Amino acid sequence: MSTIGIINGANLNLLGQREPHVYGYRTIDELQQYLEEEAKRLDVNLLFFQSNIEGELVNQIQQWWLNKKVDGIIINPGGYAHTSLVIRDAIASIDIPVFEVHLSNPFHREAIRQQLITASACKAVISGLGFDSYIAAIYAMCKQL
Repeated sequence: MSTIGIINGANLNLLGQREPHVYGYRTIDELQQYLEEEAKRLDVNLLFFQSNIEGELVNQIQQWWLNKKVDGIIINPGGYAHTSLVIRDAIASIDIPVFEVHLSNPFHREAIRQQLITASACKAVISGLGFDSYIAAIYAMCKQL
């Protein structure tokens, strides 16, 4: 059975409260429950991590890879997608598939959100589908594994 790590970055702990007109009214706990239900159907294990701190995201990517805890990673870096060369380099330094997801479509938002620095190190990017961005990524990741 494969294990996929789900990493959520800055401000995603505020899902359901932060800009619900953009990100929806469901919480990060509801996201995790939704993904776990789908993972059962696919016979895949999920590990979850969320932090608002850039270095902790880098550490988690490295730890999961070095300790062979996951077969692939799905990451929503939040705002770090537009700013973080160090998260991009952490993704590029590992040899397991990494997919980037976004709840909203960054290309339908402000110009500053349309550049995704971290995406260039990822195998795929899925955005604009709300929680289903993660579901699409899980399905695609399962096919890769």
